[in-house]
Amino acid sequence: MRPRRPENPMDITTKNADTAPPAAPEPPRAEEKRAARGATRLGDRIFLGLSRGSGILLLAIMAAIAIFLTYRAFLAISKNEGNFLTTFEWNANLDPPVFGIAVLAFGTVVSSIIAMAVAVPVAVAIALFLTHYAPRRLAGPIAYVIDLLAAVPSIVYGLWGAMILVPSMNGLFGWLNDYLGWTGIFSWEEGAPRSMLTVGILLAIMILPVITNVSREVFRQTPRMNEEAALALGATRWEVIRMSVLPFGRSGVISASMLGLGRALGETMAVATVLSPSFLIQTSLLDPGGGTFAQNIAAKFGEASEYGRDALIASGLVLFVITLVVNGAARAIIARRAEYSGANA
Repeated sequence: MRPRRPENPMDITTKNADTAPPAAPEPPRAEEKRAARGATRLGDRIFLGLSRGSGILLLAIMAAIAIFLTYRAFLAISKNEGNFLTTFEWNANLDPPVFGIAVLAFGTVVSSIIAMAVAVPVAVAIALFLTHYAPRRLAGPIAYVIDLLAAVPSIVYGLWGAMILVPSMNGLFGWLNDYLGWTGIFSWEEGAPRSMLTVGILLAIMILPVITNVSREVFRQTPRMNEEAALALGATRWEVIRMSVLPFGRSGVISASMLGLGRALGETMAVATVLSPSFLIQTSLLDPGGGTFAQNIAAKFGEASEYGRDALIASGLVLFVITLVVNGAARAIIARRAEYSGANA
């Protein structure tokens, strides 16, 4: 057998060159890199500058408000002959002035607690009904009406409360006095029901659309697989809501509640229209009297003297701090809930 002639090394090199993968493209030149980088970075820099400037502007506005309120409050408190936190009277137009926020703080907190106690359960129930029980033909119109209620001005709520809600509260006040009057909290003497309970119910109606809308959107985001898994295991619809929907939307409901609480704390015209103010702390929720920070500022700012305006600004500073504390606490609760959920995921 004739021996095979060894291949020529040049042929092997040519064959390898033909079968070798194509060479990698040459890297772009430095000039091309700079041109492309400059073209993309110009837009990025503009957007970054606008975003950063917006954030700084927001912080600057908040700081300016805080500095203004603190300065004017210091002027008022330094001239105050009473204790700013515990005095039960408001004679800020005197020289020297005598005023305190005890009655205002009590009224603001009590009316907000009543509003939250009424609005949150009802809002969550409505949100669950719209997302899990109501047919689509019914859920759409109801959601649209709730959105419209959120856009109603405060003064309209106040007029409705003064003309419709206040007269209709006589029956409820009489029933509470007959059956729960022995507690002292629900005792009532004959008179117009322009009390903290009426204010709290009106505030609950006002914040109901806000809490409902946010809760509804949160419940809609519940993972469908979680609900289907619970149904596959034989859970009822209520058990699915209790074990899957509510735990998933808890942080969202807290956020919605804090939004509603923020509006209840700062509501002015509706409270001023319904409440019969007096600088007294009423032990009964049915007796007329009391006041809130926002209502007191709106009622007295126009006729206040220089001392009186500084005193009202001092009470506004307290309301400003309360709002910041409430929002900060809500964010802390939501953050802890998110960390807990992430750890258990």
